[in-house]
Amino acid sequence: MAMQSGFIKRIRDIMRMDAGINGDAQRIEQMVWMLFLKVYDTKEDDWELNEDNYESIIPEDLRWRNWAKKDENGHAKTGDELLNFINNTLFPVLKGNDIKEGDKIIYKGISVNPNTPIKKSIVKDTFEDANNYMKDGVYLRQVIDIIDEIEFDDVKESHAFGFVYEEILRELQSAGSAGEFYTPRAVIQFMAQMIKPKLGEKMADFACGTGGFITSYLNELSKQVTDISEQRMFDDSIYGIEKKPFPYLLCVTNMLLHDIEVPNIYHTNSLKNNLLDYTEDDKFDVILMNPPYGGKEDKSIQGFFPFQANTRRKTTTD
Repeated sequence: MAMQSGFIKRIRDIMRMDAGINGDAQRIEQMVWMLFLKVYDTKEDDWELNEDNYESIIPEDLRWRNWAKKDENGHAKTGDELLNFINNTLFPVLKGNDIKEGDKIIYKGISVNPNTPIKKSIVKDTFEDANNYMKDGVYLRQVIDIIDEIEFDDVKESHAFGFVYEEILRELQSAGSAGEFYTPRAVIQFMAQMIKPKLGEKMADFACGTGGFITSYLNELSKQVTDISEQRMFDDSIYGIEKKPFPYLLCVTNMLLHDIEVPNIYHTNSLKNNLLDYTEDDKFDVILMNPPYGGKEDKSIQGFFPFQANTRRKTTTD
């Protein structure tokens, strides 16, 4: 299995040969958007089984199962054909742009509205700022094949991804830039334990990064789930906001792997709302986060807060 055979190292060794990957940060981002599509495709298998007339927000030809997997003869897109497909079809459509041939629309860009279920709208949110950095379609094919080896519907494989997730975070710590900090797992777990989560409460992290506090909170809360009604309460117990695209992508992937099928995680800036606009309905039972301290915010943000809290400093936290 891929998880048991140096998953990260295999991918790293391939990507280092690709001229488009410039450093560890790009390599990790490249890997994670592919992981997201693989995980999402697995979740869609479940949704198709459990929901009547489920329809994917992703056009059929662009779903992972129909372009990333090899066919029965072992054939799949590779080389320039694969690069052209990803750069000029897959990414534009997932970002919401139509693909046309003359005046005819070949693929309609995915679109969302207030009525779009969160589990569908996250696809567009995830890819709005995602990038394909690889320039060699053969190497790209090799990476896709490694990722496709993982069976996320296999309990052991899915559990093993937790170790991969931790390795990704360790690499992010060394590849990160100023203003990006990832709280040590032991600290996060201790804080979640001290909170003593309770079913029926709602927890929020307004700079959730890759979702460390949220997943630790859920791990503690899951011990209280014994029936379907409690599972529904569990699924609706978290709320997260992350401004930066890559941590958001990793966080949503992490939520899906924790079987949170409607991840209330939003790709936006939690500071972009006027403090005076919040009401009683915006309150949460628990705030569990590592407050941001570094980096800079746009000057326009300062006007949303009282003078005493008026600052341009910010960061991504976890």
